[in-house]
Amino acid sequence: MGKADIRGQTVALAGLFQAVKLVQQVAGGQPRDEAAIRACFTGVFNTDPDAAGRVFGELPGLQLGLQTLRAQLGPGREERDIDITRHAVTVLYLERKLSRNRDMLQRVRAGIDRAREQMDFFDMTHTAVMAGLADCYRQTVSTLQPRVIVNGDPAILENPDNQNLIRALLLGAIRAAVLWRQCGGGRLTLVLRRRALVEAAAGLLEAAREAV
Repeated sequence: MGKADIRGQTVALAGLFQAVKLVQQVAGGQPRDEAAIRACFTGVFNTDPDAAGRVFGELPGLQLGLQTLRAQLGPGREERDIDITRHAVTVLYLERKLSRNRDMLQRVRAGIDRAREQMDFFDMTHTAVMAGLADCYRQTVSTLQPRVIVNGDPAILENPDNQNLIRALLLGAIRAAVLWRQCGGGRLTLVLRRRALVEAAAGLLEAAREAV
């Protein structure tokens, strides 16, 4: 496995961790990282990238995910968050089920294309675009088992705009899981290449900070 593989896998895993971390932040009413949200949506719409490292746009937008990856996979157990781990594992499992369901895959692509059409009129993070991505997730991935169970402030979770953002971010997490698989990532990768992934994340995070 070469350096290019590790870089692609690291970017994919960072994208996954970033999406589920953002879901956690939204559900808990924490301040939103708009650059991180935009990077997740960029990944959803970037279905034909020229390189794995470019799926989520520029590296600075992936800082939250790279930081979360290091915390979740690094040696410091006190930094790990069981909810993020649970969500990430669930998303990876759902993506494997989705990859075997051609009809649903086509419906996901069609839903993303419909949401993309909204960008002729609105910004990528506009509520109309988020609603389109959320509806795509609700009608497809959300019907698979197990469902991603999001815990948080009930008043926040009952808000339709927050529900749409969370579902759109979960679709972003699925996109990252697709990239992870395409770059050769799997269960054994997390075990055998854990240290390499953490080291690659550290290098990419340094590069991202220098690029700001």
